[in-house]
Amino acid sequence: MVIENLMKDIIMTRWLLLPVAALLMNGCVQYPQPAYRPAVKKRPKPEIKTPTPPKVVHEFKEVEDNNFSPDYMYPETPKKTKKSTQSDSLPVATASRSECISMIGQEKFERYTQMLGGEEGAIKRCTLLKAMK
Repeated sequence: MVIENLMKDIIMTRWLLLPVAALLMNGCVQYPQPAYRPAVKKRPKPEIKTPTPPKVVHEFKEVEDNNFSPDYMYPETPKKTKKSTQSDSLPVATASRSECISMIGQEKFERYTQMLGGEEGAIKRCTLLKAMK
């Protein structure tokens, strides 16, 4: 019985060692490289053309620097007047404290007062909300 179990263990060990050994040997084998290699296209180098010298030789003239005029160099341009838009001609809606509280409520009015740093800011906010409606 012991011998039979020993034989089974040896057979099982062979079946396990055989694939492991095959994998190890397969990793050590060098395979031939493929013969196909893509051709590298060489781009022609662009020719650098030097500019041709001018055909006419110019002579420099003497410059008089006594004709400087600040009025000519820095003229004062008249400032453009602002065009009036339609929003300038519209009457500005204002809201009082009581109107603002009735419109948005006491809680929101107090919150706007704290957020915007005073009642003026809260009233401006109410005015904007009123204008948007």
